[in-house]
Amino acid sequence: MSKEITYPSLRKFNGIMGVLHLVQGSLMLWFALFIDKISSFKIPIRSYFLSFDQTQMSLVTDTKELFDFPFGVMVSLFLFLSAFAHFIIISPWGNRRYNKDLENGMNRFRWYEYALSSSLMIVLIALLFGVYDVGSLLLIFGLNAAMNLFGLDMEEMNKNREKVNWKPFVFGSIAGVIPWIVILLYAFGNSNPSEVPWFVYALAGSYFVFFNLFPINMVLQYKKVGKWESYLYGEKGYIVLSLVAKTILAWIAFAGVMQP
Repeated sequence: MSKEITYPSLRKFNGIMGVLHLVQGSLMLWFALFIDKISSFKIPIRSYFLSFDQTQMSLVTDTKELFDFPFGVMVSLFLFLSAFAHFIIISPWGNRRYNKDLENGMNRFRWYEYALSSSLMIVLIALLFGVYDVGSLLLIFGLNAAMNLFGLDMEEMNKNREKVNWKPFVFGSIAGVIPWIVILLYAFGNSNPSEVPWFVYALAGSYFVFFNLFPINMVLQYKKVGKWESYLYGEKGYIVLSLVAKTILAWIAFAGVMQP
């Protein structure tokens, strides 16, 4: 990162990041639509409900397939969401709002985008581990989105405050860890975890590493450690982390079409 970070340089940087996300997303979408192996990889989304079995004279759990989840297309959407957020930031209206927020030590665009994109990614990871129940997937998406919205609360509550209120950070961490508990239950519920394809573990491991780097960046910002004393330095850190994390995660997730 450069020593001097300015509002114009951040606007240019966001524009570059938006283009990089857009190019990757477009490439993935092309693969997902025109390569048979990828376009045919769809995961069945199911619902579970109780029904009365006349033979057993008892309630039993029934399964209904709702729709097929187009995995490759949804991975590309993960990148398109990020590109869209960057392009909003560099638009005249968005950039004015963005700069005003940065002056107050916050960036609401970041948290709304993360609430959508990172929640979609953790749903993709859950699907690769066999979480096909629509209810579970909605809860995973919602909890991860709540975690990111707590990040927004953290910044809004602490703008222009001397003493940091860490409650939103703590509550967000609690919300964010629950989807991982569900995923681990599915991962190690397999009697033979070695049967799970390597890229599934690579995806989960990579996501978990990056999952923790973002809150570390936030803590460094609020503790004003070294260069993080400038909120703009931490902001650029978020942008760099976002590109690196999303690029790695998206391409590993895309390898999920090779799942047997």
